[in-house]
This record gives sequence, C-alpha cells and structure tokens, in this order.
Amino acid sequence: MTNTADADFGHQARQLRVDTLIILRWLAIAGQTFATLVTFFYFQFDFPIGLSFIAIATSACLNAALRLATTRTFRLDDGEAALLLSYDILQLSALLYLTGGVANPFAMLFLAPVMISAVSLPRKLTILLGVLMIAAATILTVEFQPLPWYEGVELHFPLLYRTGVWTALVLSAAFVGLYAARVSDEARQLSTALAATELVLEREQHLSQLDGLAAAAAHELGTPLATIAVVTKELQNSALASAPALADDLALLAQEARRCRDILRKLVSLGQADTGGLLDMQTLETMLEEVVEPHRAFGVDIELTRRGPPQEPSFSRNPGIVYGLGNLVENAVDFARSRVRIEALWSKELVVIVIEDDGPGFSQAILNRLGDPYVSGRPTDRRTKNEPGSGLGLGLFIAKTLLERSGATVTTANVQAPQTGAKVTISWPRAALERSIANGEGGGHERGFDQGPDRGGDQQTPSSDAA
Repeated sequence: MTNTADADFGHQARQLRVDTLIILRWLAIAGQTFATLVTFFYFQFDFPIGLSFIAIATSACLNAALRLATTRTFRLDDGEAALLLSYDILQLSALLYLTGGVANPFAMLFLAPVMISAVSLPRKLTILLGVLMIAAATILTVEFQPLPWYEGVELHFPLLYRTGVWTALVLSAAFVGLYAARVSDEARQLSTALAATELVLEREQHLSQLDGLAAAAAHELGTPLATIAVVTKELQNSALASAPALADDLALLAQEARRCRDILRKLVSLGQADTGGLLDMQTLETMLEEVVEPHRAFGVDIELTRRGPPQEPSFSRNPGIVYGLGNLVENAVDFARSRVRIEALWSKELVVIVIEDDGPGFSQAILNRLGDPYVSGRPTDRRTKNEPGSGLGLGLFIAKTLLERSGATVTTANVQAPQTGAKVTISWPRAALERSIANGEGGGHERGFDQGPDRGGDQQTPSSDAA
C-alpha cells in the first residue's frame, strides 16, 4: 500500500562512506609500504624506491586530508567516489610501471577499485572505471620498468605472456564487477523491500490507533451531541415564537448536529464488513451520488462525469470506500475556488475515479509526502479548517489507507499548467472490485481503457449549488 516509487530507500545506503574508503586506502598504503621496504632492503632488489615512495606518500597525504575535511559518517556522492577510485587506479599504475608492469604479481590489485565501484556506484561509473583500468593495464603491458630481481639477472617476459596477464585482468574485472553488482543489487532490493514493509506496518499501526480513537470519540461525543440536539430543538420552539430572525441559525445548528452524529456512525461502521447481500449491492453511479450529496451545499459546483462501456461496475457497498472517497471530495470542495470535477472511468479491466479542483493545488514541498500521517498542506478559507489546531493532517492519510485496503491505487498530483488545482486518482482492478470489495481484497496494475463506442459514457450530473 506504500508507493515506493517516489522514494529511493536504498540510495543513501548505496553511497560510499568516506570512512570506509579511508580505511581501505590506509590498508593499501600499509601493504605498499611493506612490500616496497621488504623488496628493497630484505631482497635487495634494485628499483626506483624514491619515486615509489612519492606515489605512496601522495596517497597518504590525500587520505589525511580526507580525514581532516570530513566526518566519519560523511557519504560521498557518486562523482566524488568515482574520482577517488580513479585516483587509486592511477596511483597503482604508477607503482606497477616502476616495478615490472603487468608482470608484477600485485597487478591483481587493479580489481579492488572496480569491485568497490560495482558494489557502491551506478553501473555507468563502474564501466568508466573499468575502461580506465583496462587502458592502464594496456599501457603497462608494453611500457614499464624491469621487474626487480637479483643483481646481474634480468627477467624477460614475452609479449604473449604479458598479453595473457592482460586478458586475465580484463576478464577478472568483468566477472568480479558483474558478480559484485548483481549481489549488491539483490541485497539493496531486499533492503528496500524491508524499508517499504516497515512503512506499511507503521501506517497500519497509525490506522489501528485511529480506529480505537474513532470508537472512543463516537462513544464520548454521542451524549453531548444528543444534548445539543435537544437544547437546539427547545430553542427553536422558543425562538420561533419570540425571535423569528434566529430560526435559520438554529435550523443550521440542528442540521450540523445531525451531520456530526451521522459522521460518528460512519466511523463506527468502518470496521464492520457488509454481508454482501443483494440489498447491499450498488452501482458506481449510486456510490458516487452517496459520496457527493453531503457536499453540495457549500457554494461549489460539483461536476460528475461517467464514461465507459455500457455495463457499469456493480459491487457491494463498503463503508471504508464511501468514507475515503467522501474525505477526498470534501478536501476538494474545501480548497476549490468555484468548481470540483469528478470523473468516473471504467473498462473491462479497470475502474478509475479522478477528483480535481480548481484551487491552489498541493505545495511542491509536501507533494511527495502526501498520504503520510500528520502532514497538512494547503490553506483553506472554507468551513472551519483554517482555525488554529483544527487540522491534524490525518484526513488524506485515513482516506488513502482505507482505499488502498480495498485494493485501490491512490496517486496525488497537481493539474497541468496553466491551470491550477489538485488532482487525486483512485484506480481499482475491476474484477477485484466487483468480486470482493467488501472484504478489502484486490490489487493489481493499471491497464488501458476500451476505446470503442461510448454508449454508456459522457453522462454528466452537474450541480450548481448556492451557499
């Protein structure tokens, strides 16, 4: 029920931590230093030890600078990590040039930067590093200083042997890179799936808590609302006799009190599954009229359009669906300037409801977070939602979760410029909606609509309501 496409859970984990690279480089520096000292002083092999230590000292200075300039938890972006790994390839190439080229047994260390890149960087950068390594190995196959050996004895490796080493390096780099990338991708996908599952469980926990709060609110608010209704009725009787000017206000108060009690009854019924009998069946048009009817008296034109093949979807009534759609329509009415457009589309495979308003639209800062609990976005001057503390940012979260429980996919966006407004799209697989919507089963992917004659389509139910 959580859309993971909008968030790359594994991107931050994929980025290479600078502390990891620093530790690996210190190990490489220690190994290079040890090998150089043992070769020159213990075996007494003659080679340019001064130039070799310049290359090693350069890496040590760069490592020290990285340690001073960054924290241990700092993560490199992809470009920075690729540059540092490229430097490691070039530094190793310089050492190998001074000590025998690809004939040096330590030429296998060329594989280390490529493997690190395959695990932590995108494939394009890994391919570029692989090309750099192959280019360096190619040069070292034909241009290099002699391999250090005993005095008076010169080792000569034929070109065919050096070409074989070059081939082994290239094939090893390709195999290790592909294998490491594949294993890393699988681990990253598992991590992403676990993160998405945690978000789903967190949302379900929030909704379960809200279910309990809704039941408690219905129980606690029932008595005071009944008292308000009784007092209002008594005031109506007295006001009609003594102050007729108050009659309209008292009638509105009584209407809103009844509406509050209806809302509480809906909240209590959300967790109760319908029996799915014949009397519980309703068409898509009937459901939409039930959703839209309470919102026709707020000074906003609500345009309802239906389009699809002749056979309209029919399914069992689900209080969660009605409440979720009603919440979305209420939000659209609250934020609309003058018009709300609701379009119902259906095909043999899919049922889609699109809700649009002509208001200011969603803020780009929170657009990707819509549907999370306690996220409140657009300001409104209609009804009382602009009062401080009146909105907890739970409306869209509850609506989205209830609709997704029924197998729907809910997406939020802004209408395309130059128009303004918000757009919410809810889609169900038609088979799941008609078969077991009352039990909250279903799920699937969107498929195309029929493009044939629209004998049941373009039916509009416009409403122009006075405030």
